[in-house]
Amino acid sequence: MESNKPKNGRRDFLKGAAVTAAAVTVAASVSTTASADETMNTTGLGYQKTKHVKTYYETARF
Repeated sequence: MESNKPKNGRRDFLKGAAVTAAAVTVAASVSTTASADETMNTTGLGYQKTKHVKTYYETARF
């Protein structure tokens, strides 16, 4: 007797895992890019010494 069930094997699992990993990578990079654009200075004021810049200067001893 022949079985009409599809055979889900190791290869199908690995294909699915690869597609899922690629989708997660794309989703993570898109969300990271979107958050970086939100914090970008669009007022045209140029360089500003913010708290984190001052902290960097103190730790780098500039």
